Amino acid sequence: MTDRFVGGGLYILDEPEAALSPKRQLSMLTRMDELVREGSQLIIATHSPILMAYPNATIYELDQSGIHEVDYEDTEHYQITRDFLQQRGSFLRHLLKT
Repeated sequence: MTDRFVGGGLYILDEPEAALSPKRQLSMLTRMDELVREGSQLIIATHSPILMAYPNATIYELDQSGIHEVDYEDTEHYQITRDFLQQRGSFLRHLLKT
């Protein structure tokens, strides 16, 4: 994104977070913001709550009923990540039967 993407472009990305650490995903947010400020539009298919957190992003969720707009906090990815981080012990006990 740093070397190949320039302002004014349309970029369609499929799960760009797949090879990125959370720290690198935060860096990606910075670059996304630079591109948007330079007139670019980004369409991103992602499972990353970090990337979905981009301010004023429109988030669409695909499920059995179709495609619909959803608030960030209502995404399954956000809720599962939040709940795991807040209740790690109980999640692990349930998942690992310990």
